[in-house]
Amino acid sequence: MTVTVLFFAYLRDYTGGLPQVELEVPEGTTPRAIWALLAAEWPALEDQLIRLPIVVDGKVVDLDTPVPGGAEVVWLPPVGGGAPDPDEPGVRCAELTAEPLDPARLLREVQAASCGGIVVFVGEVRAEDGPDGRLVALEYQAYAALAAAQLQAVAAEGAARWPMARIALAHRTGRLAVGEASVAIAVACPHRADAFDCCRHLIDRLKEAVPIWKHEVDEQGGRWLDGQSYKPA
Repeated sequence: MTVTVLFFAYLRDYTGGLPQVELEVPEGTTPRAIWALLAAEWPALEDQLIRLPIVVDGKVVDLDTPVPGGAEVVWLPPVGGGAPDPDEPGVRCAELTAEPLDPARLLREVQAASCGGIVVFVGEVRAEDGPDGRLVALEYQAYAALAAAQLQAVAAEGAARWPMARIALAHRTGRLAVGEASVAIAVACPHRADAFDCCRHLIDRLKEAVPIWKHEVDEQGGRWLDGQSYKPA
């Protein structure tokens, strides 16, 4: 079977700039076996990959998880590590934070002379009437370690599908009052159609792939929202 390994950020320095490679591997192969193949081809990668989370088709896995045929496999470098080349496309930031969001900062992260289309999406807590009164706040609870890795995985997935895109996204945790931003995404591309498509893909994948739960707080108390099941793959 065939799997595709994608390389991001400084990992491409070890592959001579190669962004991806297709490997023919046996059925039931694991990231551990793929890691060995990559290390045989690029020995300097071995010590790098051992420190990074592994993502298969948008889901964080361990070294011994079977990889399906046709899958995309990524060893995910830290998004915040080092200063990215200001002229290069790719993920500029992907953050889970308890601090108020700054969409203007995300916009600045993605702006570039090569990009003629920029889309910024901001999701805010809206005022609405619930079964027990007027909504006054939403509380966002996350499994932080996995949620942060999944945010990076979603961003990397978008960068792989739109190679010329520049992507920045952030999601809040904690208690947010009506009117506060819970999620913000900025995407810049050479053309506006790609920017719109990439941004829509990112928010849709974020909603289904990142383990963040919402608790409605209204005038009479609160309730956990029943949403769709967590589907990282």
